[in-house]
Amino acid sequence: MIGNKERIMAALRFGSFLAPYHPARENPTLSLERDMQLIEHLDRLGYHEVWLGEHHSGGSEIISSPELMIAGVADRTRHIRFGTGVNSLCYHHPLILADRIAQLDHQTRGRIMFGAGPGQLPTDAYMLGIEPSEQRRMMVESLECLIDLFEGRSVSRTTDWFTLRDARLQLLPYQRPRMDMVVACAVTPSGPTTAGRLGLGMLSLAVSTPIGFSALGDHWGVYETAAQNAGRSVDRSSWRVVVSMHIAETREQALADLEWGIMDSIEYTRAIRGVKPGDDNPIAKIQTAREGVALLTGEGYSVFGVAMAGTPDDAVDYIRKLQAQAGGFGTLMFMANNFADTTATRKSYELFARYVMPRFDGSTDPLHASMEWCREKSAVTYGGFVDAMKATIASHAAP
Repeated sequence: MIGNKERIMAALRFGSFLAPYHPARENPTLSLERDMQLIEHLDRLGYHEVWLGEHHSGGSEIISSPELMIAGVADRTRHIRFGTGVNSLCYHHPLILADRIAQLDHQTRGRIMFGAGPGQLPTDAYMLGIEPSEQRRMMVESLECLIDLFEGRSVSRTTDWFTLRDARLQLLPYQRPRMDMVVACAVTPSGPTTAGRLGLGMLSLAVSTPIGFSALGDHWGVYETAAQNAGRSVDRSSWRVVVSMHIAETREQALADLEWGIMDSIEYTRAIRGVKPGDDNPIAKIQTAREGVALLTGEGYSVFGVAMAGTPDDAVDYIRKLQAQAGGFGTLMFMANNFADTTATRKSYELFARYVMPRFDGSTDPLHASMEWCREKSAVTYGGFVDAMKATIASHAAP
């Protein structure tokens, strides 16, 4: 399926980002169970990490507590690491959130990563009486305290929305000095600036959008400069990017797979953005699943951006293009968008693990090298083997 002559040697890790997106027409109990089964599948396939979101409205992204999901699935897996992707910091008191995460790190024996964001859905903030203009400021205030708490320092701080008085964790994280921490980044420079200043990793969520793709290189520059100004050094291995991607054995099959759930995604996007029939918006004009897939893989829409739907070879080319645009990153993750049904989705992850991962981690290089070595030595080794066999036959045939 993929040629053997050109293999990419890059220290890439792979995972999945589960917001998650589920059709509102499906049984939510079974949707959550299917998420956990998918994580088990990823664990068996050798994916390195999975991130789970936090949302409270909209009817599609139904995980309200990534910590609860992680606690529920951790014992069903062996190796995969879990990230809160992301905790909406302005919805939580920092001490209580830090306590929960530290305990979870112990329960998973150090498989926890912590993701921070201001909150994505405007309706979530609306229900809590939080002004959108204040969310990023609140996130930074909380995040600064969380770092100190996780690293064992006492914190005293008063803001207009929380107070900490000589606060400290009685149970520090299992990982020392703390778990990996990342900041969600989309298009604006605020995420990279905060991550760089505080010495945290970046989780880039808008890579598949045209504007997000164009900003990749700039984001690293902003991130690196902010880190240097704070006297810190950063490494590209801590940078995670999330992409819309679906793999099948043929391009035609990959596109056909996406028709299963594309209209649910279109309807959800219309709802959260208030798009009505007749509006001058591409998603307002979509009438059929085929039209939806054409939009998704052409112009793109919403946070899903432009999806890459194709073969494992296409995925390799796509990742190389991302690497060239960004200058390098450490982890690439699928956005678990549920465009394809369960069977096709699981097959996509399997094809990727079998045929794409080895092109980036070098795991099949020794196999190819051994085969070539055998080929080079065959005149001597196989020829000698055949000669010995003939001699043995001849000796038995002699009177």
